[in-house]
Amino acid sequence: MSKRHLYNSLDGLVNKSLRGLIAYNPALALDEQNRVVYNTEYDRSTVSIISGGGSGHEPAWSGYVGTNMLAASVAGDIFASPSTKQILAGIDAVPSDKGTILVVTNYTGDCLHFGLAAEKANAKGQKCKMIICGDDVSVGKNGSLVGRRGLAGQVGVLKVMGGASGAGGSLDEVYDLGVAVSQQIVSVAVTLDHCHVPGRTEHAQSKIDELEIGTGPHNEPGYKKISPVPSPEGLVKTILTYLLDESDPLRGYVNFQRGDETILLVSNFGGMSFLEVGALVNELLDQLDAKWGIIPVRVVSGFLETSLNAPAFSVSVVNITAAAKNCSYSTDDIKGFFDTRTNTHWESMTGSQARRRPRKEQLVQPPPAPRHAIDDATDLKVDPTQLDRMLRTACVRLIEAEPDLTRWDTVMGDGDCGETLKQGALCLLEALDAGVTKNGSVGAVLQELEEILEGKMGGTLGGILGIFVVSLRAALVDSFALKTEEGGFRSCGVRRHVLLLTT
Repeated sequence: MSKRHLYNSLDGLVNKSLRGLIAYNPALALDEQNRVVYNTEYDRSTVSIISGGGSGHEPAWSGYVGTNMLAASVAGDIFASPSTKQILAGIDAVPSDKGTILVVTNYTGDCLHFGLAAEKANAKGQKCKMIICGDDVSVGKNGSLVGRRGLAGQVGVLKVMGGASGAGGSLDEVYDLGVAVSQQIVSVAVTLDHCHVPGRTEHAQSKIDELEIGTGPHNEPGYKKISPVPSPEGLVKTILTYLLDESDPLRGYVNFQRGDETILLVSNFGGMSFLEVGALVNELLDQLDAKWGIIPVRVVSGFLETSLNAPAFSVSVVNITAAAKNCSYSTDDIKGFFDTRTNTHWESMTGSQARRRPRKEQLVQPPPAPRHAIDDATDLKVDPTQLDRMLRTACVRLIEAEPDLTRWDTVMGDGDCGETLKQGALCLLEALDAGVTKNGSVGAVLQELEEILEGKMGGTLGGILGIFVVSLRAALVDSFALKTEEGGFRSCGVRRHVLLLTT
């Protein structure tokens, strides 16, 4: 884990962060003393939805304050609940003619303080209800007296409730919707390593070849440690089994019927690259479809609810068809609320998914480029076995040299030389396995190399080698095209250069 921070002390950090976070939306205001971010343009004729919790989970929850989502959020210290006084200040900042709903994740401090604030608000004559969201399947049905931990599935609940409130739903309608959706979510987190709190010297740390499944967003230990680290495909298979295997007596929390409409939420805990999370979403969608018969009608991926700088993520699946059976809204209503536009951080993670298309339509496959036929009259033929052996030897040695090539290029350039050559070698090995040398045609090998270089090897080196191979193939054709003694000499020269290239 990285222990380096721009701010190496927590002193004043939460308040500074809140001042920065509200800057993107001029409608927001900050009660700095109580750490309450609220929407000054909220409509008091709609239900006020308020959430909050410990800091360190940004953009949760101040990032979701705005039109058609939260009316206010309340922030505590790092990974610590806000006080009852702070929460009451949040309720007072956004009074509603219809009433207020507090929505929190299932952690003891949050439940106690938000619950007490709700009681105090009701005692003052303010209509106030509370929803506790617990969606973590790693906490088994017999595993904890306090119930399931809350993960990023709660953000989906907030989005749907915000849409329903903005559409004019009553206090009971919006509350029942929130409860119904929160009870149809299964989530699990995976941690490659723990996060590091600025200024803290004591911290947990995972082993190099180890990951944890079922971790909490506050560095809580996971349900299970796995070593060695599985492949991404194997890890996703394990994740989805925990989420969706209804035969598991401890974790079969939600029933999924074929044809049920679902939402997929993938939350980056703060330390994962966009590159890897994108590939993770792709693998999740592939396996959901192929192995579970689930094609989500909505997909959200990004920084939903973080854990400082943790290289970790969570996956949530929401059954909105089942949720609709337990409230006054239909499945289409719930999708409509989910799609309702806001002016919050939510919009940075979602496009217009109301017109979501099947993945098969989105994954466009261009027709393969036509291959030029190899003319035997202008082709160099060698022993197929020898050609295959030489090329395989060259590829294997190139792959083995990748670490050194990468290290040298890191010193001299941008570090992509080794990986570029390794990728080309792996592609050529695939072509060899497919039989590109079965006829002993050097022209066929050069044509295959040309396609690899043009289509799968980027960077400066790919371009240089591409020029070389194209020129070599052209020289080969020209040499055999000439019917003179000079042409025969050139032919021998080409043969010699090809053999030198592959040995």
